[in-house]
Amino acid sequence: MSSTDRLAQAGPAEQVEASPATGPSGDLDVLAVNALRFLAADAVQAANSGHPGLPLGAAPAAWVLWSRHLRHDPAAPDWPDRDRFVLSAGHGSMLLYALLHVFGYDLPVGELKRFRKLGSRTPGHPEHGHTPGVETTTGPLGQGLANAVGMALAERMLAARLNTAEHVVVDHRTWALVGDGCLMEGISHEAASLAGRLALGKLTVIFDDNDVTIDGPAHRSCGDDHASRFAAYGWRTLWVDDGNDLKALDRAFSEARAGDDRPTFITVRTTIGFGAPGVEGTSKAHGSPLGHETIAAMRSRFGWPSAPFHVPGAVRLAMVEKRTRWATCRAEWLRDHAEWSAANPQSAADFPLDRTPAAPDLSVLSDLADGAQPGATVATRKASGAALRALAARYPALVGGSADLASSTNTAIDGGDVARGEFTGRTIHFGIREHAMAAALNGIALHGGLRPFGSTFLVFTDYLRPALRLSALMRLPVVYVFTHDSVHVGEDGPTHQPVEHIEALRLIPGLTVLRPADAAETALAWELAANNLDGPTALVLSRQDLPVIGPAGLAEVRDHGSRIVRNPGRVDVVLAASGSEVTLAVKAAELLAARDIEAMVVSVMWRDRLDAALRAGQNLLPDVPVVWIEAGVGVGWRAIARPGDPVIGIERFGESGPGQEVAVHMGLSVVAVVRAAFVAVGRTPVEAEALEGG
Repeated sequence: MSSTDRLAQAGPAEQVEASPATGPSGDLDVLAVNALRFLAADAVQAANSGHPGLPLGAAPAAWVLWSRHLRHDPAAPDWPDRDRFVLSAGHGSMLLYALLHVFGYDLPVGELKRFRKLGSRTPGHPEHGHTPGVETTTGPLGQGLANAVGMALAERMLAARLNTAEHVVVDHRTWALVGDGCLMEGISHEAASLAGRLALGKLTVIFDDNDVTIDGPAHRSCGDDHASRFAAYGWRTLWVDDGNDLKALDRAFSEARAGDDRPTFITVRTTIGFGAPGVEGTSKAHGSPLGHETIAAMRSRFGWPSAPFHVPGAVRLAMVEKRTRWATCRAEWLRDHAEWSAANPQSAADFPLDRTPAAPDLSVLSDLADGAQPGATVATRKASGAALRALAARYPALVGGSADLASSTNTAIDGGDVARGEFTGRTIHFGIREHAMAAALNGIALHGGLRPFGSTFLVFTDYLRPALRLSALMRLPVVYVFTHDSVHVGEDGPTHQPVEHIEALRLIPGLTVLRPADAAETALAWELAANNLDGPTALVLSRQDLPVIGPAGLAEVRDHGSRIVRNPGRVDVVLAASGSEVTLAVKAAELLAARDIEAMVVSVMWRDRLDAALRAGQNLLPDVPVVWIEAGVGVGWRAIARPGDPVIGIERFGESGPGQEVAVHMGLSVVAVVRAAFVAVGRTPVEAEALEGG
């Protein structure tokens, strides 16, 4: 009887279980695959919520991969040289949880019974850092595939840096299971193209090809020849015509492991909801519990015990033996790594494989900030480039690049380019693929051993926002450099002039958004970003040159997000601004002084930090009217402004023309700020109107 027949027609579990774990592999395989299936079905039913279809169809592929090809140790989920498994189709989370439980990770059956319950370690979609063995947070389709590209890239870059003739300390593979939805999403095209161009040969994508989406057959909306598409990207393509054929799956995975010259894409034809009478092969199996009657019919079909969450003893015994072998493999690696570390102490310190490398002594950035004396003018994007290069010279683990904009975002660093077969470089050319860039940066950060950054224009954060959101959700220390931050972009017009983008970034919990006003603040911004290992940081930078204010008061920014850049003694009004608008506020303060109104000017580089300090009751601003100014929508500033305090922003899309002219046309002018301050302190409208010629 073939393995396919055995999986579909297994006899009573108690009879098959009598075969010892060391006996015919077919018996154990049948038990294990069906255990995965029923754990998933039972958990979804207990939760009365979830997606049973993928686990039922993909369980054979998952079992063959995990039991024969995945190099891992359940006793040490963070072993640096483990193979990575990414469930990109994260809605099938119960397949992953079933695997983790069966293979002996710290996920007891009680947690499977609490699937999708508040506080459980088995949330609806896999969450990194929440469940042992979950490599990345998935659910938004396609993200996991692109994360896997980043992981595979990190593996190659670290292998090129660290492996020696005597010791190979980085040598593992990345596997991703994807579905139709992952491959329809645009991010899959971006990420697969990048992986093919770089020939990431230790990356394998397994396509769960069941031709079903929520709305029905997948071919109604997508008729892509996915294998041909991936082949065109430079991938090796393999096929398994029957997802229950364990031998064919084993051969395909072996072939993927045998060749490291390019990534591998394996199409595995499966049946969604396999074994569930009345729903298998249909969209009904996708995202709803199967129902007690259907599961009972499945148990009869497979000869499975009636007790839910059953795992045969033979399967558990076999896992003990496998865990022993994996533990031995890890112990051997630990010995090799210890010997390598002793022989290469500097590399071991610079590239700790089990975590994100901490930033080195950052005095070079402090020196840059202290050296930024008033009198010069420089765009903060250029000041950022100087800070980045200075930091990179002392931070070997810092790597990254841009979405084809390095010369504009000033993010090229010394050390050469990353290219096919050349992974010792530090500058990654992501191409015009913002979404895949951000998701790959997440993968690099998740891998450990490197500190990633990426860059593009601020207006294009719309393209990468889903991945940036996941950076924050997973608290990954990715640094994002976003330049060309306002209508001062000018002639390129409203399509390239960000208006709502800064505020949209600040809405993401856990994302540190820094908008420096000059070169000194930019150096400080990089220092804060380098030290922030608890989440992503976004640097929002100007295209146009800005006057250098100088280093005075930078310590205040560290403490509460802002600093005073003009303090006249007597204060009638405060002008609080971020980025390029700080210069605008300084000019307005000078004009106000000529009219006997003294204005304090505050640079708000880190608004969230200032907001938190104000809410905590810190008296950081004098009890006078405050005018808040930023080249963007003002909704967030109005949220922290006191009643009656004016907010000057931009509430509509821009226009094409020289940047300064556009800014004035949009209401970002010295006169506009002076007028607002004039009215705020109680001067008459007639007096304010007289400023038009001022």
